[in-house]
Amino acid sequence: MPAPLPVSRAARDLPESISRVNQRQELVHITLDTPTPGRRGQREWQQCADLLAHPDGLATWREVAAEWLLAEYGEAPHQTVAAGVRSWYLQVPAYLATLLFHHERRVPSLRPEDLSFRIAARGKPEPAGIAVANRAFACLPDDPAAGSSEAFVVDSEDRLVQLLRARYVAHAARFVRAYQPTVRFGARNLWGAATDALDVGMWRAGKQNGDEGAGVTDAELLLRDCSGPFTSASTLHPATDEHGRLGWTRRKESCCFHYMLSEGKGPCRTCPRVIPPL
Repeated sequence: MPAPLPVSRAARDLPESISRVNQRQELVHITLDTPTPGRRGQREWQQCADLLAHPDGLATWREVAAEWLLAEYGEAPHQTVAAGVRSWYLQVPAYLATLLFHHERRVPSLRPEDLSFRIAARGKPEPAGIAVANRAFACLPDDPAAGSSEAFVVDSEDRLVQLLRARYVAHAARFVRAYQPTVRFGARNLWGAATDALDVGMWRAGKQNGDEGAGVTDAELLLRDCSGPFTSASTLHPATDEHGRLGWTRRKESCCFHYMLSEGKGPCRTCPRVIPPL
């Protein structure tokens, strides 16, 4: 397991937290404040609030996703394209929230007005960068920054979890309202994807840090005693692979529709079309 990263008493703010979590992961680069224009060859930043207020931007993203699928597979089924954009968008607030909670026990603003992202310029058009425009965050009483003007202190870990869920649900609900009229998905499908994004985010945070079990524990904590709009508690559970090695797997709450591509593979082994609800 990597050694704990040092926390400077002179640098206790959200920028320092973001710097530390960026050292723990390479999936999406996270930055603070208003993002600068992309370098040549990079895609432009998009504010989440603007995208949700003008869903034509989501349609444009689906066009980019369709072009990528055509290049990769020679076809781009509507449901596969729509499912890709659905899950990639929800990754933005979910990944940011789970990283900062797992590593820092901090919860940033997840308001669409405070988050921006840009998608990868090459390959799969998923988010490659996330920017946070608000330096405020919630934390626990023993956080080194608990006395700062940017910190909102809650009295227990359970309260911090509740706040994370509430902030994420508020963002996801705005996405569901904007996206659902443009695709052939019901609310259950979209909230299943929102549940997946949190569960996978915590699991990934643990794996990236060399302690998969800690990520599983935090996923269970985050989705414990959850009811609507989340579609389940964490579905992570121990499993033995084909070589007899014990590890972790999960049942997805939403389908990626990759089985619609003419590869003849059928649904994933963890798809809700294959595995009944736990």
